[in-house]
Amino acid sequence: MTGPEHYMEAERLLAKYGNGYVLPETAGKLAAAQVHATLALAAATADSGAEQMNDVAFEAWHKVSRGPR
Repeated sequence: MTGPEHYMEAERLLAKYGNGYVLPETAGKLAAAQVHATLALAAATADSGAEQMNDVAFEAWHKVSRGPR
């Protein structure tokens, strides 16, 4: 999953389950939204510093931020 895809999934989960009340049945979905938002931020941060990374770091981030194919 790419950074933008993580962002869109966080938005989708928050729109569906973020009604202002944290119920036991929605707490996991809101936690998942937070995880997706955090991963989107990590991907954006890594992408913004790509020019400053050495080749090994760039390849490692590229591999993990694009997810399994």
